[in-house]
Amino acid sequence: MPVQPYRVSAYNTAKASENKIHDDATARRFGFTGGLVGGVHVYAYMTHQPLAHWGRAWLERGTGDCKFGKPVYEGDIAEIVADETEGGLALKVMSRGELCATGSAGLPASAAPPAVADFQPATPPAHDARPPADESSLAVGRWLGMNKLAVTAEFHAQDLSDTRETNTLYAAEGIVHPGTILRCCNWVLSHNVVLPAWMHVGSKVQHFGIAHIGDTLSARARVTQNYVHKGHKFVEVDALVLANERTPLARVTHTAIYLPRQLAEAA
Repeated sequence: MPVQPYRVSAYNTAKASENKIHDDATARRFGFTGGLVGGVHVYAYMTHQPLAHWGRAWLERGTGDCKFGKPVYEGDIAEIVADETEGGLALKVMSRGELCATGSAGLPASAAPPAVADFQPATPPAHDARPPADESSLAVGRWLGMNKLAVTAEFHAQDLSDTRETNTLYAAEGIVHPGTILRCCNWVLSHNVVLPAWMHVGSKVQHFGIAHIGDTLSARARVTQNYVHKGHKFVEVDALVLANERTPLARVTHTAIYLPRQLAEAA
């Protein structure tokens, strides 16, 4: 049987966040129709079909990747189309008749996590002491951490609601959604530097395990690239997301525009 399309009424969870790309007025000044639904949430929508296709094994050792080309807006229907390929599933996100994101998912026979000791822990500065995001604060080789997140039952329930997830496995077994695992990679950026308006543009994910209600999430990440492309300033990190500081959940290559050219030109 072909993999059935999955449709979600997109929801912008970050309207009031520090990242003003999710604010309607700011996003319109950048040429968008309104505030952008976060990339980690669009990725969360994209994980529905891999889980339906492979079951919890995909959460334990599956792969996923995403690349965002056009925005998804709150209230619009995001249709995720999955096509079977020789390597797994090819994914695309359609909204307003446009291709907004592409990606893929796979299920390797095994997945060996890297040694946790190979990823250095780092403590983020106090919120008001964070430096601006630039070539120095996001220098290649720098290690970044995040403020730890204790996954409570209340957080978990709100997270599933925000993600509009319809698979009952997460609620039934208290499993942390893979969109939240990826969100930790946003936090290794936003907990360390000031990012007035920035965009997650793509990620590659290798899962190693499952987190549950009661676990504490953290991440260790090293800046691997900092470059300019078409006037935008990009950063890439190699991140290891952990449960309780010891159990690898996922390794992620995470890429973001930390300074859009519109802000760079205005500086």
